Amino acid sequence: MRRSVVTGIGVIAPGGGSREEFWQRIVGGKPAIRRISRFDPEPFRSQIAAECDFDPFAYGLTPQEVRRMDRFALLALACADEAFADSELDRSSLDHERMGVSLGSAVGSTIRLEDEYVVASNGGKDWVVDPTHVGPFLHHALVPSSAATELAVRYGAQGPAAVISTGCTSGIDAIGHAHTLIQDDEADIVIAGASDAPISPITVACFDAIRATSPRNADPEEASRPFDADRQGFVLGEGAAVLIVEELEHAVARSARIYCEITGFAARANSFHMTGLRPDGFELSEAIMDAMDRARLNPEDLDYISAHGSGTKQNDRHETAAYKRALGEAARHIPISSIKSVIGHSLGAIGSIEMAACALAIQRGLVPPTANLTTADPECDLDYTPGVAREVTVDHALSAGSGFGGFQSAMVFSRLEGK
Repeated sequence: MRRSVVTGIGVIAPGGGSREEFWQRIVGGKPAIRRISRFDPEPFRSQIAAECDFDPFAYGLTPQEVRRMDRFALLALACADEAFADSELDRSSLDHERMGVSLGSAVGSTIRLEDEYVVASNGGKDWVVDPTHVGPFLHHALVPSSAATELAVRYGAQGPAAVISTGCTSGIDAIGHAHTLIQDDEADIVIAGASDAPISPITVACFDAIRATSPRNADPEEASRPFDADRQGFVLGEGAAVLIVEELEHAVARSARIYCEITGFAARANSFHMTGLRPDGFELSEAIMDAMDRARLNPEDLDYISAHGSGTKQNDRHETAAYKRALGEAARHIPISSIKSVIGHSLGAIGSIEMAACALAIQRGLVPPTANLTTADPECDLDYTPGVAREVTVDHALSAGSGFGGFQSAMVFSRLEGK
């Protein structure tokens, strides 16, 4: 069986414009959440978000690229540049036919599509729109696969390229797809990760309608409270993470620095409800057990779990039940944390950001905390690492995710033997 490893990481997240800034932010447990600044949020129930201070020009992107692409695609390109540089791959010696792209996104070019519609419809007043009023690159925004194309063109990747869109599990699933491409001998290198920039009026209105986001507008830094008894919903975020996923022997042959190995991945659908979750956590627990089986691990082998931990009442209880069902008594002894308490919920991007956190936790022996966890929900009675980062030797890390539509995914990263 061909094995896949992570040799490069790039991250842009709220409060952190690079891999190192992101890591320092999450281990410091200081939430990067504030009143929405991209538009006037006053009409909305939830008026807060975790925004990235992202200037694409500061990352070397050109005016042409900025005009052509939505914010989510620009975030992906900037992260890929950091990941590629981190991997120290020599572009001149690559076999481009053996390089692929696997990019996840839940909502794609939301900002560009909404902005163009507002212009074309005269602020929503005209039912019949005039297409001459829209920009020349609207078709790029309509087709989510354009972001994977941009990455492929930038790096000359001529192998498989795809956008994976499975709601909030898109980031995990995109890395899982990369892992499968390498196992199946379809590629030796895959640029893999996810990006979303959903902070727009239409997105905020959608989540307001189902009361999924927190209305704690007066104290935004304390609004994201996974597993806390006083939680009131998740906080919308944005961001991206890109990993360089490489076949093990290919990486060893060039003496690459290896963060970790991808040892297990599994996904399930709950076939239950578009936004609801079964309280017993059955499908998520099945995905966790399958991923653990593929990694050939027992529950007591796990050293850290990066939780989905969205901060909604049903998710946190569902997830706690899933860990207990999948891991048994060992679930009570494994440090678990939710970095959404610090950087919010960036929808499809968050899974790849959480996998980046797992890779860094393995490398650095430190588990980030769950911020704002002051009074635990009695039904969420596992070790959710409240408040302060913890020094832990992490040889095996699990991340689990749930997405609207009934998607449930799990992935295991492991320290490479001898590293």
